[in-house]
Amino acid sequence: MNTIIRKSVLGIAGLAFAGGLAAGPLSHHDATPTSGMAPIAAVQADKPDAGKLIPHGVQGAQSKIDLSDEQIANVKAIIAATKKSGMDERAAVVSIATALQESKLENLGHLGDRNDHDSQGLFQQRPSSGWGTVEQITDPEYSTTAFLKGLKQVDGWQDMPLTKAAQTVQVSAYPDHYAQWEQQAADLVAQYWNS
Repeated sequence: MNTIIRKSVLGIAGLAFAGGLAAGPLSHHDATPTSGMAPIAAVQADKPDAGKLIPHGVQGAQSKIDLSDEQIANVKAIIAATKKSGMDERAAVVSIATALQESKLENLGHLGDRNDHDSQGLFQQRPSSGWGTVEQITDPEYSTTAFLKGLKQVDGWQDMPLTKAAQTVQVSAYPDHYAQWEQQAADLVAQYWNS
């Protein structure tokens, strides 16, 4: 039994060291500490560090909206896609802030006369600009992965203010509007990254 628990502790510590990811809930059996070992719960990662989520501080006045269950589900989908893409909490903050600006975290279909060209989905990506089909860009995992693929191609995005990193991917007519969502995006990542 010591060997099983020790491997679990080392596995969790290794994941936390490698990328800040938790392996998921442990069974009650695995969580039982043995003599000389700290409880496994003490090894599990806490909320992400605020300095990692907002390394440059927020820029300008911040906006905040109340979120519905659907919007929270989209936050969780963005976080899951970020983890699946092998990117960190900061990438999730940039992604969520971008989706807050573009769609208020609502997976929008075609809005008729109110549509910005053919923009759709959480990130208001356009099929005519090569983001994917309508079915793809209205899938939260696909659209997040597509956004993150663009973000990865931005040299030094980690060292940029959020609004510059987001704008480089999105090429918006309103490049400074992403900044207003950084605090709420960081709060959401802190709340849901390890859930």
